[in-house]
Formats: sequence, structure tokens, C-alpha cells
Amino acid sequence: MDILLPIFLVLILLVAGMLLVFLVGKGRSATGLNKEKYHVAWLGIEQQLKRNDDSSFYLTILNADKLLDQALRERGFKGETMGERMKTAKKTWTNENHVWNAHKLRNRIAHETNVRVSFDETRRALVAFKQALKDLGAI
Repeated sequence: MDILLPIFLVLILLVAGMLLVFLVGKGRSATGLNKEKYHVAWLGIEQQLKRNDDSSFYLTILNADKLLDQALRERGFKGETMGERMKTAKKTWTNENHVWNAHKLRNRIAHETNVRVSFDETRRALVAFKQALKDLGAI
């Protein structure tokens, strides 16, 4: 009877530890990214896009690009800039040209004046960003 109590306490601690590990890891993909967090963020970006609101075109592209860069960083892709991280991850992309075109559109918005972006261009960029996030295992 005296030996059963310590064994019982050890078993309780083991089960509690396993439960803690499970709860901490819940929502993370095999890539280590929190898929739920990225999914919620992505849905927020998609909801920002409004067909009759040009400013929403720019905002969604900037936010999608930022989310992709966050996923690249969290996955551990090396590089000083997002472009460098994207080059490091180039074998990851389903369609490298699409993700690069989306990122280049973001750069035009961020660095050039009087950039005009259509709703259709925005949708194409968002499709590319979404696929890139899927490729990384973020969503």
C-alpha cells in the first residue's frame, strides 16, 4: 500500500504532463505553425476586401503579404528581406511566378505613387498569397 501512493502520483503527473503538451501543441501543424491563428487572420484579410472600395484593395494586399512574411519567418526561412526569404523557400511554392507577382504588386503599392490596382488584380494576388500560405502549411 505504501508503494502504491508514489506510483499513483507519478502516473497522475505523467498524464497531466501529456495533457499539457497536447494543449500547448493544439492547433499547430506538422510545420510548427498555428493553423488556427493563420486561418483566422486569413479570413479577416478576405473580409477586408470590398468590391467598391479601392482602398480595401491595397489594404488586403499589404496584409496578405505581411501574413505570408510572418509564416516564412516562423517556418525559419532565412533572409534579411521577404524577397530573400521567398527565394530560400522557392521549392515550397506550387506556383512560384504567382506568389512573386503578388509580392511585386505589394511592393508597387508600398513604394510607388499613384499605383492603380483593380479588384480582379487584387483577387488574383490574394489567390496567390493563399496558395503560398497553404504551401507553407500555415492554412
